[in-house]
Amino acid sequence: MNIGDKVVYPMHGAGVIEGIESNEVGGVVKDYYILKLPVGNLKLMLPVDTVDQIGLREIINKDKVDEVVDVLKSKPDNIQGSWNKRFNETLERLRSGDILDAAAVARNLSIRNRKRKISGGEKRLMDLSRQILISELVYACDKTPEDITKWFENVIGTNAKD
Repeated sequence: MNIGDKVVYPMHGAGVIEGIESNEVGGVVKDYYILKLPVGNLKLMLPVDTVDQIGLREIINKDKVDEVVDVLKSKPDNIQGSWNKRFNETLERLRSGDILDAAAVARNLSIRNRKRKISGGEKRLMDLSRQILISELVYACDKTPEDITKWFENVIGTNAKD
């Protein structure tokens, strides 16, 4: 991976590698990617030697956006079980780093929240899934976070009426 590459960091979302810096931590000097995320205007430092283990990947191409739209427009999953079981299953989907999983989680929780308010923990997962999804679509579609957020709300709003 190189400076200027657009990548996805699971559980945080997509960003651009702005630079590579060397820092000493615990007496060990390591190289770190400096990743800037468009949503929340965050900057993260990721150790270069661990990017494979943490699941850093390139963003999706425009062809994959159609698959994301299909997921968002499909019926929500009906996850049964206790709140704890639903929460853990949802968290695992987000940890996968797969945009289709993030889209499904964002769809499921957004629609469930519109029908009946969800718990605080599920609300945090809903917000995180939306951040992950929107940040990647910003780069895949070459749009602003505001444009993607409006588009997402429109798609989910249409889905909720079905």
